[in-house]
Amino acid sequence: MAATNQGLVQAMRQNLNNASAFVVALALVISVLFAGLAKAAVLPTERADVLYHAYEGDGVTIDGPSVLLRKNIAGRVSISANYYVDTVSGASIDVRSTASPYQEVRKEKTVGIDFLNNKTLISTSFTNSSENDFEANSVYLGVSQDFFGDLSTISLSYSKGWDVVGRRGDESFEEEANRQKFGLGFSQVATKSLILGFNIEHISDEGYLNNPYRAVRFLDSSTDRGFSFATETYPRTRSSTAYSINANYYLPYRAALYGDARTYNDTWGIKARNFRIGYLQPYKDSWLFEVFVRYYEQDKADFYQDLFNRPNEFNFMARDKEMSTYNGLTAGISVAYEWQFSQTATFKKSSVHFEWDYMKFAYDDFRDATADAPVGEEPLFGFSANVLRIFASVWY
Repeated sequence: MAATNQGLVQAMRQNLNNASAFVVALALVISVLFAGLAKAAVLPTERADVLYHAYEGDGVTIDGPSVLLRKNIAGRVSISANYYVDTVSGASIDVRSTASPYQEVRKEKTVGIDFLNNKTLISTSFTNSSENDFEANSVYLGVSQDFFGDLSTISLSYSKGWDVVGRRGDESFEEEANRQKFGLGFSQVATKSLILGFNIEHISDEGYLNNPYRAVRFLDSSTDRGFSFATETYPRTRSSTAYSINANYYLPYRAALYGDARTYNDTWGIKARNFRIGYLQPYKDSWLFEVFVRYYEQDKADFYQDLFNRPNEFNFMARDKEMSTYNGLTAGISVAYEWQFSQTATFKKSSVHFEWDYMKFAYDDFRDATADAPVGEEPLFGFSANVLRIFASVWY
C-alpha cells in the first residue's frame, strides 16, 4: 500500500475490479432496450470475461488483467472465480514531496457461489488481496427477493474484511484493521419504461485506518523549505453512511437514459455528493454506444490541514489530499459489439467492449509542496487522469 493517490487508486481499483459486474448490468440494460421487459430472479449467466484496464494520472500508472469464469449447476447454483492483477508505479504528488518513486503488484482472487430458490437469490463470496505490504481478506453475503409480480426487488447485503497493514523497509511494522459493510436496496418497475432504485450503505471501520506512508507537513524555520514532515495520525474508528437513488428510463426509439445521485457522510466530518447522468443508444442489433458525465465533491475531514504549526499540534492530524476539500468531473464514452451464435452451439454469443474515461480533479485546500513558492502560498493542486477498459466476454 505504497504512498500514492490512495483514495483515488482504491476507487479506481474497485471500479476496475467490478468490471464483470458492469458487464452484467450492461446486459440487463440491453435486455430492457431490446425487450422492454423486467424478469424474475435468475442466476447469473454462464460466461467467461477477460479484461485489461489502465489508469494514468498525477504521475501514477495502474494497469493489469482480470479473468472471470462462471458456471451454473442444475439451474439453481452458480459458481464463479475471478483473478485480478494490477501493477502500480510512479510518483504521485505525495511521493514527489516526501519519498522516491515505487512499483508494486497487487493480486486479488475471488470465489463466489449464487443459490436460486424460486424468487430468492442468495450470493456469497470470499476475496483475498495481497501486496508486498498489505494483506486483505473479506467475505460477502447478499440476499435479494422479488415480489409484487416480479416488479419489485429488495436486497440485503453484509461484508466483513480483515486487513493486515505493513510498511516497506520496516519488517517490525504490522497493524490490523477490521471493516464491516451493511447494505439495503430496493428497486421498482414504476412503468413499462421506468425503473427506480434506492440504496443505503453503512460502513464501520476499526483499527489502523491511515496510510503508513502519508505525512503531514508543519512549519519549521530551521529548514531551507520552511517546513518539515511528520507521520499522519488518524482516529482508530470510523463510521460512514451513504444514500443513493437511481433511475433508468427506456426511450421509444430503443435508447435509454439513466441517472443517479448519492450523498455520503462519516464520523470524521467528511460530507460528499456525486451525480451522474448517462445515455445508451443501440445501433442495429449488435452495437451499443454509451456516454456519461459524473460530478463529485466533498468537504474536508475535521482533522485535515495542508500546513500545521508543529508536529504534535493535535491528537489527530491528516494531510492526505483525499481527506481535503475537492471536486472531480468525469466524462466517459463506451462502445460494445455483440455476436450472436446458434443456441445449439457450444458458445451462444460473445462481445467486446471498449470504455474510456477522462477525469479531472481540483483541490480547494491542498497545495503543491513541490512548487517554488513561500511556504503556505504554493499553488493549489489539481490533476487529470485517463482510464481505459477493454474486455471480451463469451457466453456458453
